[in-house]
Amino acid sequence: MDLPSPHTVHATADPFGERLAHRFVLHRQVLGGRFRFESESEALLQLVESAYGRLPGHRLPGGGAPFHVALRLGAMRAVRPAAPPPVQVHSGAGLLCGVMDECNYVTLDPHGRRALVVASRDMLAHPYHLRYELIEFAVFTLATRGLGLVPLHGACVGRAGRGVLLLGESGSGKSTLALHSLLCGLDFLAEDAVFVRPDPLLATGVPNFLHVRPEALRFVDDMHVRDWIGRAPLIRRRSGVEKREADLRHGRWPLADAPLELAAAVFVSPRPAAAGTALLARLPAEEAVTRLFASQPYAAGQPGWHHFVQQLTWRGVYELRRGTHPRASVEALQALLTDAPAAVGVGG
Repeated sequence: MDLPSPHTVHATADPFGERLAHRFVLHRQVLGGRFRFESESEALLQLVESAYGRLPGHRLPGGGAPFHVALRLGAMRAVRPAAPPPVQVHSGAGLLCGVMDECNYVTLDPHGRRALVVASRDMLAHPYHLRYELIEFAVFTLATRGLGLVPLHGACVGRAGRGVLLLGESGSGKSTLALHSLLCGLDFLAEDAVFVRPDPLLATGVPNFLHVRPEALRFVDDMHVRDWIGRAPLIRRRSGVEKREADLRHGRWPLADAPLELAAAVFVSPRPAAAGTALLARLPAEEAVTRLFASQPYAAGQPGWHHFVQQLTWRGVYELRRGTHPRASVEALQALLTDAPAAVGVGG
């Protein structure tokens, strides 16, 4: 009688691959929590390292047990679209799922603080989507649920342990303001996603990349900075917007080395300030609450949201109109960080 091949024995005895050895392991401190990433694929862990390597090790009180993320690399898809399809989300039996297609998906057990990320080999040719829409989906969701964070679409900069949350619609100028805050010496916390522990208002993020529209460089006087951003990879968002993805982790830029306590929130407006008027104006509490709910529909359904809003409106929610140069907007943020937000920055 012919004996089955070792491959057949393995597939029959372990059809789910539960006993596969994880040859590569990475431990990283991300969003205030400890993460263990494990995989038999060195290429997948290189993507993890590109996202979370060389970051400041933010820690939050009561971080709890570590999170576990397993990454599996599968075979090539039989049909490979020009661009990966968008992720569809599902839930049931205490599990959360993000599905791109039958070969690329994420399954999360938030209560167990663990996730499985599965990617087809051809997805390695789409590192931006693999990193942001599968790996980041797992990390951000686990940290949000496990650490009691409010997840926000926004940016955050600060100084001396205090931060300002930057909010606004896509195209309002948050990334440009974050860039010029960085150039003016403010600490950079995050540019696209900010996570806040409601009590106290401690904000954490992933200060790895800055995404800048090419046309925003017209306000950058430093030719070395213009060249650095101009040589960064060009990525295309799902919206179709193209941005340069500049890596900030090279020692030149001040990255927030710990979570920042929020001093205020600012809605960045694309509208210019009227001549002779202040760029920064505090919103009435009722308007602030309405705009926070409208701008953050996902966060508004998460535990801790109402306490977060209460705390934030008490500290101050502002609208920031554009000046003649982004540096004027940065000066307004600096005033908030020094408890002197009165009419700073005047429209031209």
